[in-house]
Amino acid sequence: MISLYIAGRSPLHRLPAGIKLTALMAISIALYPIDQPLWLLPVLLLTVVGYASLGAGGLQRLTLVKPILPILALILIFQTWTQGWAAGLVLLQRLLILVLLANLVTLTTSMDAMMAAVMPLLRPLRWVGIAPHRIAFAVALLVRFVPVLMALTASLLDAWRTRGGGRQQWRLAVPLLINAIRMSDHIAEALAARGGIPNDSKR
Repeated sequence: MISLYIAGRSPLHRLPAGIKLTALMAISIALYPIDQPLWLLPVLLLTVVGYASLGAGGLQRLTLVKPILPILALILIFQTWTQGWAAGLVLLQRLLILVLLANLVTLTTSMDAMMAAVMPLLRPLRWVGIAPHRIAFAVALLVRFVPVLMALTASLLDAWRTRGGGRQQWRLAVPLLINAIRMSDHIAEALAARGGIPNDSKR
């Protein structure tokens, strides 16, 4: 899981995690009013340029979206059927941009930096007796898990096709769940071996 982070000194690596997360939120909001597919195309290309700035390893990570392409295709078909092709393309591009940008943030942000960025937002939870560093750790872990589960889904789909599996891909839900639980057990064991979740020194 930790290997998702690509160590480097690119401009994206040097940006503080808080700025990257804020930019991700701002872009998510800014994309919503856009209703023309051509206006979203430059944003999508800039997102790919962001991956290219990380080198060959960054471009290879673009394949992480491969497992969700069938879902995006279904969304495109349904949206085109109900609201027209332009609305379908806009929704498809919007989802693709957000997934790629969120993944780009995880590729260029270490776990510690992610937790440090989320912690200030969670400090008010202390007033109700909740340790904010534990919530921050859970949020960072969740963000890290998304591309891991996507890669796991891709490997299961490849194995399914190799063995001549049909279109009933819903049967992969059970092995996917089992692998996810097994992976969470490994992470819990690794955390326990390192003394658990680090304490918040400012508490």
